Amino acid sequence: MNIFVIGANGQIGRHLVKKLIDQGDQVTAGIRKSSQASFFESLGAETVSLDLEYDGIDDIKKKIENADKVVFTAGSGGHTGADQTIIIDLDGAVKSIEASKLAQIKHFVMVSSFDTRRSAFEGDLKPYTIAKHYADNYLRESGVPYTIVHPGALTNDDASDKVELAEEVERGKIPREDVATVLQAVLNNDDKIGQEFQVVAGSNGVKEAVDQFNN
Repeated sequence: MNIFVIGANGQIGRHLVKKLIDQGDQVTAGIRKSSQASFFESLGAETVSLDLEYDGIDDIKKKIENADKVVFTAGSGGHTGADQTIIIDLDGAVKSIEASKLAQIKHFVMVSSFDTRRSAFEGDLKPYTIAKHYADNYLRESGVPYTIVHPGALTNDDASDKVELAEEVERGKIPREDVATVLQAVLNNDDKIGQEFQVVAGSNGVKEAVDQFNN
């Protein structure tokens, strides 16, 4: 497969690129700064400059058009204001979805937040949740083949390769590397197109949990 990872320099993105390269895929890492390129090039990935704030739909389309599949794992981060949340997590996502539609991408995998229903609009993360809510809805209605992954609270704990995965699970934590393994399993299984699920640390093997899930 030829896979383009948007937001590759994030912690999930870095894990994912390495896993995909290790299984023999062609991977292009979408990065914002040239200083980030050496890490991915050392793995054997290509790199492309992609700035979700300034690149337009046509710019993104040209950068991803040789890919079979796209993963959107970009995020504004916990230390930015609501303006960057809107720019990256909402507008950046919508531009990427539209670009993927124009490029006829076969599978768009969105890394969302754990719960993006309107009932979750509360607390300090309210702007982020709202942005993810509308980005997820846009993807569902776009006509682009998609999977939406809703991970629990992210940690830097060592991967366990064990998860609990369902349409709804009890809120919990999950190591970032395990999220990357979930994304890898989703990309390897076209039956996951049109599905979305929540995932936290658990007791089931990642591949088996992904392959057996169906909604």
